[in-house]
Amino acid sequence: MASVPTIGLDMNTRRAAKTKTKTKAKAKAKTPRRRTTRRTASASHSFVDILQRNILFREVEPAVVRRCRSRFTERHYDSGDLIFDEYSKGRDLFLLATGRVRIKKYTKFGVESLLAVLHPGDFFGEMSLIDGLPRSARAEAVDDCDVLILSANNYRDLAHDQHQIAFNLLNNLALRLRSMDQNFVMELGRNILASRNRMDRLNMLIEASKIVNSALDLGTVLALILDVATRSIAADRGTVYLVDQKGDELWSLVAQGDGMVEIRLPLGKGLAGYVARTGETVNITDAYRDPRFNPEIDLRSGYTTHTVLCMPMRNREGNIVGVFQLLNKRTGQFGPEDESFIDALSVHAAIAVENARLAQQMVNNERMSAVGRMAATILHDIKNPMATMRLYAGLIKQKSDSPDASRMADEMIHQVDRLSSMVQEILEFSRGTSTTILSDTSLPAAMEQVLPFLETDLAARKITLVRAYGYDGVALLDAGKFARVLTNLVSNAADVMPEGGTVTIRTSRSDDRVAIEVSDTGPGIPEEIRQRLFEPFFTHGKKHGTGLGLSIVKKIIEDHRGTIEVLTTPGQGSTFRLLLPPPSSAGS
Repeated sequence: MASVPTIGLDMNTRRAAKTKTKTKAKAKAKTPRRRTTRRTASASHSFVDILQRNILFREVEPAVVRRCRSRFTERHYDSGDLIFDEYSKGRDLFLLATGRVRIKKYTKFGVESLLAVLHPGDFFGEMSLIDGLPRSARAEAVDDCDVLILSANNYRDLAHDQHQIAFNLLNNLALRLRSMDQNFVMELGRNILASRNRMDRLNMLIEASKIVNSALDLGTVLALILDVATRSIAADRGTVYLVDQKGDELWSLVAQGDGMVEIRLPLGKGLAGYVARTGETVNITDAYRDPRFNPEIDLRSGYTTHTVLCMPMRNREGNIVGVFQLLNKRTGQFGPEDESFIDALSVHAAIAVENARLAQQMVNNERMSAVGRMAATILHDIKNPMATMRLYAGLIKQKSDSPDASRMADEMIHQVDRLSSMVQEILEFSRGTSTTILSDTSLPAAMEQVLPFLETDLAARKITLVRAYGYDGVALLDAGKFARVLTNLVSNAADVMPEGGTVTIRTSRSDDRVAIEVSDTGPGIPEEIRQRLFEPFFTHGKKHGTGLGLSIVKKIIEDHRGTIEVLTTPGQGSTFRLLLPPPSSAGS
């Protein structure tokens, strides 16, 4: 090993010599770099200064200090070196000459606790020096350090001759014990406060779980979840979105006026869409500096967003079923504890949403079953009277020479057939069974089986029926089922025009589709209900009806292997577009 300069030599000489060996020392960082030299007489002046600056030799005469030089050895440690480890043996006392030393301890759980950072003039290792037990903590070099080492025997001799040295050690030990007591009390207080905070959060989470699971209506559940989330983390406002996997979008219900309005946005769009797509947590301290934030909503509402916490709502399987978007924490910025609470609330919220959906599904199933039982009863009870009415209407038509009587008889027969068909379709829909027989059918002929009768009813309501047939060829239809589709769509169009208007029937043909459009000049369909039009039992703005009409229409069109689209413009009316396969696909 190359010779190492001692503390007493000139600092420039030491620095130059140290540079030559530093690279080699760094390569052995895991092993403490120890350099030991005996003090020389030429270094005695610096040696005395160093010892007198150390608290162990406070108020000790310089002559006594000079006589101590032969009792010490010097060691050098590079930054990061281990001086001694916890539970290691050794009774040497270390006096710090240059650099800093970190004293720390590890709990049985592996948690590191910093006890002290020592500076030149401090000493350490006194506990094992006094009691002879293994080291109670770990000592590491923070910087490149030089230390003077005093063995237990040498210390005993010095303390016996110089009581001031023993007093200095005991006095410093008392100060350190007081400091450790104070740190322990402070740490204990912090732990108690942290435990109370965690307990408060746990109680809050328990209460939140009770609240969000206290309702079964989905709209009410969403409102409860949002209220609990905003209150618990002191957010000013927010939105809870649910994932619609079929539509690949997010949707939510928000309060507007006296009711709830449905809002939707595509997955991946905006902060909520980004979180739903990626599953990441987004915690923004300045919304307008984040490119993912869309300020258009603020511009429309007049609200100013500053801080945002956007987190996924995951179910018990870890799947993303929704998104929390919380705005403007009232006490600064959203922190890790807020994220932790919302993450814990997430599963409870997802369970509440799932319960609400299952409850709604059970209610719908029960209602559907009840409708089916009612339809079966009605069909059974009116079957004979309807058959009798139809028979007599046919006889009146045969025996009467009056054109008006014949027309009224046809209308009676049509209405009886319409009523029978309506009840039968409700019965089949409620049972989930239906029979659709498709065949190449003249599209105008199929439409004219029902439109003249509808036209009479529309005229009485000051509504004009317009035929705009761009295609008058063959379509793949079940004529009876298709008549029911037209009847439902035209009747719904008439219902939204109580003051009169126009219903237009258009047909067209492309290479792969036959299109039939039913348009009205009503007020249009609000966006918040557009997505629910085809849900069973959903009605809007009607005092009559079962809420099954459009559900039956959608089912019939799907049985035709077609699709149905809704186009609407507020104040300008709506269009239901039916797209059916061309007749050439009959055998496919």
